[in-house]
Amino acid sequence: MGRGKIVIQKINNSTSRQVTFSKRRKGLIKKAKELSILCDAEVGLAIFSSTAKLYEFANTRLLCSLTTVP
Repeated sequence: MGRGKIVIQKINNSTSRQVTFSKRRKGLIKKAKELSILCDAEVGLAIFSSTAKLYEFANTRLLCSLTTVP
């Protein structure tokens, strides 16, 4: 028996919204790392919070190629 479906809608409580953002951000970055390793893919990820804070992930090869682009 799996998890039940949740309704996708904005979370009105700011504390709950921040907790959910933090958990999902960590999960998304973990999945990006896994995709990079398992599929030998170049992965870049940028996430902005509601306060405009930037969270980013890039595998080493992609990071090198991004810094060398004129």
